Amino acid sequence: MKGSEFAKYINPVLKTLQANGGAGNSTKVIEQVIESLGITDAELAQTNASGESRIRNQIQWARFYLFKAGLIDNSQRGIWRLTNEGLEKVLSDQDVFNLVRSVQESSKKSVETIPKKPELKFIYTATEDDTATEDEEHSIELLNLIQKLPPNGFEKLCKRLLTEIGINEIVITGGTGDQGIDGKGIVQLNDVVSLNIVFQCKRYKETVSPHHVRDFRGAMQGRGEKGLIITTGRFTKEAKLEANRDGVTPIELIDGDRLVELFEKHHLGLKPVTVFEIDQEFFRGFS
Repeated sequence: MKGSEFAKYINPVLKTLQANGGAGNSTKVIEQVIESLGITDAELAQTNASGESRIRNQIQWARFYLFKAGLIDNSQRGIWRLTNEGLEKVLSDQDVFNLVRSVQESSKKSVETIPKKPELKFIYTATEDDTATEDEEHSIELLNLIQKLPPNGFEKLCKRLLTEIGINEIVITGGTGDQGIDGKGIVQLNDVVSLNIVFQCKRYKETVSPHHVRDFRGAMQGRGEKGLIITTGRFTKEAKLEANRDGVTPIELIDGDRLVELFEKHHLGLKPVTVFEIDQEFFRGFS
């Protein structure tokens, strides 16, 4: 079907959630789908008209269609959770085709028959996989705003976020001779035990490679027990493996998607809004 390239990700998303017990953090679910399908970093680097990874965009659309088909619950932002029907659902290739066609036809009819009111914001906007979903548009706008900040502004913003998370005594150390360390702080584990943490802020649009992780680990030796790299971009698979390599100091990674989730969780620079979706059952009673 035209504009439905995303359909090939519907079953992988469904099966991944079923394997996870029915729910999962959106970022982690996307990463699991990517890993299960053996998608390369080069393929992930291909972007759509919005500048986002084309494949990640298509996985988001697959989730959206599963939601419209009643197989995913959309009640909690950032969490993909299957409905009772979704937990038991098995889809053949023909079932996927029928699901996509049914959602598209249903959405088209609702747009044609229900008059729009200015105060309503409709979740369904398009069927083309090259168009950003509502969640992606929100993430893109926020990341673009952050990427336009000056370097010292981004470091201060990261300090504010880490303070909200619960890291104490944060000091920005970035500058000439910082050797890749932009700041440090203390994580209080309990009343008597604490960890020194050092962090690096990368205002990237591109991916962070394993050599960045290795360089940061070298810079943090003797300066902290825990490392953290924050980026507005993404980490390659090799960078993630390097961050958790056996025998060396582990480093926590926060990419652009996780950054958006943390801003949402702590309501930093974001105002909650009400989004309305048409209740078709309500209007059928007046037909």
